[in-house]
Amino acid sequence: MLSRHVKLLNGEMVILRPLRPEDAALYPDFLSKVTSFDLRLRFFSAIRELSPEMIDKLVHYDPNNAMAFVALDADGKLLGVVRLHDDEKHENGEFAILLRSHLKGRGLGWLMMKHMIAYAKEHGLKAVRGQVLAENTTMLQMCGELGFHSRHDPDDPGTYHVELPLAEVPAEAVA
Repeated sequence: MLSRHVKLLNGEMVILRPLRPEDAALYPDFLSKVTSFDLRLRFFSAIRELSPEMIDKLVHYDPNNAMAFVALDADGKLLGVVRLHDDEKHENGEFAILLRSHLKGRGLGWLMMKHMIAYAKEHGLKAVRGQVLAENTTMLQMCGELGFHSRHDPDDPGTYHVELPLAEVPAEAVA
């Protein structure tokens, strides 16, 4: 389940596999294909680029508390990253996802989220959660289609909390 080949809506085959430290070398090209708008939607603040230190932190995670999957094309180019960080009790995980901007709407985000949800379910988590900016309507729509429940953040009206109780996800829905 950790690695698998998937087909995008346009028929292109990509591989989903765990993020490795050596993938840091793929980040500059990847991030050059992500708009500043999409970076803001992911990191909740205006950033121009990720520092080498931040990239190093992203690729070196504790597998006891986190997992990250990458999508790579046939040429080995990084197309997207989805992350999952467990809470202290290892009951729930918080996700984050980022794709090359031109790939939005081609099914890659959907496939990566399903892969991450299957991983979370397989590892006994009770729920997957995330925070989504209200203006990120594409992400909110995808979360709704995947079965997430959403509610406004009472402390920040520009943000939604989304949560997917994994007991509500049938096994075949993430296969």
